[in-house]
Amino acid sequence: MLLVWLLQGFFNLGAAAQEGASGEIIRQVPASQGQVLLSYAPLVADSAPAVVNIYTKKILRQRRSAMFDDPLFKRFFGKQFSFGSPKERVQGSLGSGVIVRQNGVIVTNNHVIEGADEIRVVLADRREFDATVVLADPRTDIAILKIQVGDEPLPILRLADSDTVLVGDIVLAIGNPFGVGQTVTGGIVSATARTQQGISDFGFFIQTDAAVNPGNSGGALVGIQGDLLGINTAIYSRTGTSNGIGFAVPANMVKSVLRAALNEGQLTRPWLGVKGQSVTNELASGLGLDRAGGVLVDQVYPGSPASFAGLLPGDVIMAVDGKEVLDEPALNFRIATMEDGTKVPLAVLSEGFIQERTAPLTLPPEDPAREEQTLDGKHPFQGVTIANLSPRFNEELQIDPFLKGVVVLKVGNRTAAARYQFLAPGDILLGVNGTRVEYVSDLSEAIDETSERYVYQFRRRGRVRECSIVPNRSFRCNDIR
Repeated sequence: MLLVWLLQGFFNLGAAAQEGASGEIIRQVPASQGQVLLSYAPLVADSAPAVVNIYTKKILRQRRSAMFDDPLFKRFFGKQFSFGSPKERVQGSLGSGVIVRQNGVIVTNNHVIEGADEIRVVLADRREFDATVVLADPRTDIAILKIQVGDEPLPILRLADSDTVLVGDIVLAIGNPFGVGQTVTGGIVSATARTQQGISDFGFFIQTDAAVNPGNSGGALVGIQGDLLGINTAIYSRTGTSNGIGFAVPANMVKSVLRAALNEGQLTRPWLGVKGQSVTNELASGLGLDRAGGVLVDQVYPGSPASFAGLLPGDVIMAVDGKEVLDEPALNFRIATMEDGTKVPLAVLSEGFIQERTAPLTLPPEDPAREEQTLDGKHPFQGVTIANLSPRFNEELQIDPFLKGVVVLKVGNRTAAARYQFLAPGDILLGVNGTRVEYVSDLSEAIDETSERYVYQFRRRGRVRECSIVPNRSFRCNDIR
């Protein structure tokens, strides 16, 4: 009866069950053929053709044992010895996608196509096409694909304003679970603005109880109006199958990635320029709040939109564009879905009062310029590729935008750094032989090829280490803080 009640409540075709004077439910026979034939079939017929199946292939190359490259082995068995040559294995996977432009632009999950050597898209009418990746964004787990279909327009799903989604709304999940073929399941929105799930960097999900399973990834979460509310991305499960808790990336986040993909594939999100922490119950009482919620500002980047808005450490951001901010992931989501140049209103608790501030959003600055270079010469850093950090570059590297200094991007093969692992991608150099390293030029000046010993400091995963190297003799590292 619950399903009948929900359907009739939406279509307003009259009640098949009414409440009597004493509160008991009076069951009635449907009064018309229309009530008997209530169905989601028309909605599915309009939506399902825009949902596609995605099949990928990845070629895995198994490395042969190092024994076969040993000079002694080659001496006895010859260079043409074929045993142990690298083997290739093809790994296949499947997922779903949604056509959002009539010329063949498709949205799916990044994890569906990540690392694939071949991507094949099968439409609902069984036609198949090779797909190319226009843009893949691991931070949102969204990827944009393109298939070439000629002049024939394809069926599409229009992206909804996912901020209008309410708990209790009826939704359909359309995808290809376990590769059985296109499947439709139904349910309701169980929750909105789910954060802290650890699924992606911009975790802010629509939760639904519509059954989704492996293979549904990248498929459509469709609202009762036939528009795309989100992209089904993950489930909460200990067995790998549906337990009635599924998560979808909201359509508003999909829009931001799609907008970048259609704009020459350049994805750069606006930033606010603050570093903060979610306000917990413990923090709330000290801030004069009666409940947890909001983001306490710890740092403001000079010259950032937050700086122009007059934000200071100790302020609490309560809402963005009229939408409540409960924690830091929610704040990041709100800013990331907006466009560069937007003047966004902020509700800020400052000096005991709620004030409205306006932040003119900009792209993170690339200052200083990255100046990427690979070091060369007779010293331990030979073959190491480095660059200057900046808020813009840090966004690309998916690290704290406030970090400054010189970052290691790559360590060349067959180099001392690779052999002894005294540097790794992501390390931030702080000093070499007593010279403070803030820019790439500082490091170049600090390296003296005539030095008999090199002492350098770097930060790795939040820890600062100091290493001492005597070329061709010794290497030692210690944590110093």
